[in-house]
Amino acid sequence: MTLRRFNLPLWSGFLLTLVSVFTFFGVLVWIPATRNFPWVTLGLFLLAAVLLIVGVRRAFSANQAKPRRAKIGAVVLTGFSAFLIAAFVFAFFVAARWLPASTGAPQVGQRAPEFTLADTSGKPVSLTELLATPINGNAPKGVLLIFYRGYW
Repeated sequence: MTLRRFNLPLWSGFLLTLVSVFTFFGVLVWIPATRNFPWVTLGLFLLAAVLLIVGVRRAFSANQAKPRRAKIGAVVLTGFSAFLIAAFVFAFFVAARWLPASTGAPQVGQRAPEFTLADTSGKPVSLTELLATPINGNAPKGVLLIFYRGYW
């Protein structure tokens, strides 16, 4: 009686690929450190690729007679996982550069439109107030606007 062995590295690599993609879009996209550069997702993809390679080598090992469907399944799962990884990398690093530039945003050196926003203590502050309030007894020369990407 021959015992059929389950190819755990192959299936683990495939499931880790799926989990990596769905975790990025479901969870990690809300965290600025992992949204701006997907280092966690890329690390999970690397681990998944190692597991997939080990699983394919195991499916095609010469020391054991494997059925044809195990070899075909290994190639299909690895190919689908490779497609998901390549699609993610392409979308994040290549296709994201195709997004159009924001033409309505103020450019460097251009005067910003009038605004009134709350500061960190909740007090409303306007651009004209910032330009009129003296700093160390001198009139300010300008205002530095810093825009933070993210949710508060």
